[in-house]
Amino acid sequence: MFSIDQKDLLFITCDVKDVVLSPPSPSSHPHVTGLRIDLGEVIPCKTIVVATGTFLGGEAHIGLETTPFGRLGEPASHSLSASLREAGFVLARLKTGTPPRLDVRSISFEGLAEQVGDKPASPFGFLTDRVANEDNQVSCFQTETNAGTHAIVQANLHKSIHIRETVKGPRYCPSIESKIIRFSDKLSHTIWLEPEGYDSNLIYPNGLSVTLPAETQLEMLRSIRGLENVEMVQPGYGVEYDHVDPRELKHTLETKRIGGLFLAGQINGTTGYEEAAAQGVLAGINAGRLAIGKEQLTLSRADGFIGVLVDDLVTKGVNEPYRMFTSRSEYRVSLRADNADLRLTPKGRAMGVVSDARWEVFCRTKSDMESGIALLEGTTKPPEHWNLVGFEVRRDGHRRSAFDLLHYKGIGVKEVLAQVPGLEDFSPRILERLEIEGLYKQHIIRQTHEVALFLRDENLLIDPDLDYALLPGMSSEVRQTLTRARPTTLGHAKRLEVRSHPSVPLKLDEACADQRGKAGFGWSGAMIQQLRNTKPPITTIQR
Repeated sequence: MFSIDQKDLLFITCDVKDVVLSPPSPSSHPHVTGLRIDLGEVIPCKTIVVATGTFLGGEAHIGLETTPFGRLGEPASHSLSASLREAGFVLARLKTGTPPRLDVRSISFEGLAEQVGDKPASPFGFLTDRVANEDNQVSCFQTETNAGTHAIVQANLHKSIHIRETVKGPRYCPSIESKIIRFSDKLSHTIWLEPEGYDSNLIYPNGLSVTLPAETQLEMLRSIRGLENVEMVQPGYGVEYDHVDPRELKHTLETKRIGGLFLAGQINGTTGYEEAAAQGVLAGINAGRLAIGKEQLTLSRADGFIGVLVDDLVTKGVNEPYRMFTSRSEYRVSLRADNADLRLTPKGRAMGVVSDARWEVFCRTKSDMESGIALLEGTTKPPEHWNLVGFEVRRDGHRRSAFDLLHYKGIGVKEVLAQVPGLEDFSPRILERLEIEGLYKQHIIRQTHEVALFLRDENLLIDPDLDYALLPGMSSEVRQTLTRARPTTLGHAKRLEVRSHPSVPLKLDEACADQRGKAGFGWSGAMIQQLRNTKPPITTIQR
């Protein structure tokens, strides 16, 4: 064991054995009080975030060999799996895989299609104006499998324990074995040869995740164009691991069963770095705030893709590794990368996790966006004027703003710049964002109405301790589903599998009124009816 001491932060590398809980009580769930590590020591704490990746009960598979690793050469955690099961959590198995690593010096890139980096490169954050290594990017190269590759894989499928279908793997980045089995009509599959870094000789062959024996992997690799003489530094392998049923979680990523215990990443049934990072941010914020007795952060499906991901997990659970796609969101026109700061920075600031420097940039950006939209919307002209200056606008007598024109095909900020005095003073990034806002204006107007309908049900609270046996008119199946899920809002309840039962929304409306109304912060039946009868305003989201 070793530790690295930093200001207000202590890193300890050790093997976690158990989560220490408060004594059970008939009136409340147990709560985290500490963490027992490999030396028998108990570290006192109020909250814990468990982010085990593929290490929870992990097994690495190469061919028919199975090793208790979470990552090749790194031991898995089995005692923590046992601890979670003992606490009553439902665990299941998922699997993933990784490609072999190749020596770049043994690859012939001649004749392979080169894929250069974007230029200008787009920063991932709002505090970065220009990517530092924009002029020093490394290229990727494209190759592909062939009939010979497929024949080698097909002839050796019986030598891999990992391809069994009893444990589900990622649907959207399958192994080469799965591709050849499921897409037998395909003559080839694309492989991207990706350098692992400036100071590394390793190549990551993206698209070639494989779990066959090492000698078979090398034979397969050398059947691919450009890899005829390749040297394999590390074989590909599969990993099978435990995960917790994410329906055990609240939308804060705290477990319902144990107070103060948060789960993030693959332990919740997801796959992918971004999915894990998103959960880590949310769980970390909430664990910290719970530890000091402050309100926790929840993000709805209308707030961001993190909200979509978490809601999908806690509502539907998983039967295969979950990956986030924009298509999973009903409000993806509004949840764009370019407006993430406007949507989420105020929420982060309220939670105490946005620095003064970031907040200053955000406030400046927000002010610029509002001023830019005001300028564009304030420049209104009749159709005759717009046609006179070169814009094809229907001659219907209706005045249109410069902001309206941005919705027209082929018209961007550059085209309207000369018609809007003062617009040239804004930075290129702000001008680009103004153009996007104008392009999606009509879609956002419609989506604003949909979001308002969604938020009605999200704001109707349900007592998490509600006894569903007291609600008449429900089947046993529905009661069991609601009791297991313990929805905290009417919207959450409606997204459960019980939504096919038409009586459920009405019964839950009554529960929101009768049960919560008694507590002094619920909704009366009249309030619910008023919400239902009130049409939300249809307005443009002003940025």
